[in-house]
Amino acid sequence: MTYAQRRNLALAVLAAFIAIVFLSACGTTERALPPYERPLTKTDFQNVRTTAYTHTESDHREYSNHNALGGELHAAGPAIHRAEVVARATLAYEAPRAIPVDETASYSPPLQPFSMEETSGSRRITRTTKGVTRTTHSVRRAVAVSPGRRSRGESGRPPQIGSAAADWSRWPAGTVLRLLSTGQNYRVEDYGWALSGRNTIDLYMANQREMNSWGARQETIQVLKWGDPQESLRFLQSHQNYKHIKRMVLELEGRQEEAAALR
Repeated sequence: MTYAQRRNLALAVLAAFIAIVFLSACGTTERALPPYERPLTKTDFQNVRTTAYTHTESDHREYSNHNALGGELHAAGPAIHRAEVVARATLAYEAPRAIPVDETASYSPPLQPFSMEETSGSRRITRTTKGVTRTTHSVRRAVAVSPGRRSRGESGRPPQIGSAAADWSRWPAGTVLRLLSTGQNYRVEDYGWALSGRNTIDLYMANQREMNSWGARQETIQVLKWGDPQESLRFLQSHQNYKHIKRMVLELEGRQEEAAALR
């Protein structure tokens, strides 16, 4: 092979490489859809996989801080924790003696009969043995939740509802859910390529630190309000040139086998 032939071959390989990079950047090459999962049973309580995202991620920058419906993304309000109130236990040396004991004497008093007496709020059990009197108190453990803040934040106002992304054929747009572990509420307003055909809910976080802190967690959710699947279908039908949206449309139309076969 002559020098000119080798040069032409090298130029052809370089041109092909540049073309592949250019086409990938323009989005004309298609990514494979994520593996399909059968939908969860539609109940008000579900155990789902949750992940987190934020608007500064590389695959979301072109949309800025806006969701698929055109509105702004919102982070959920702070977690709502229950406060535990535990009665203070009486220490052994603080317990009153049932009978006076002469600690300087060398003899031991006779055994006393076992006795129990009820007091309001606690039970006192008194046992007397040789030279030692033990008194124990049972302790009541209570979990107190402020009535006015069971569903409200610390300020007393309704908590901020955060934005979430999901497959709209499983959780239609407008679905409102609560994380039982934190008490935070989210509304499904977004979708994504990696969520199509998956039982995953992506929770919007205000910044990358909070996103990384959340990671991926298996969470029990309570669906407070289901979105309208027909409204989601009408919205998605005009965008089904994209495969991940096409898969959601097929499933909303009841064509589950076709949705599962789409790659």
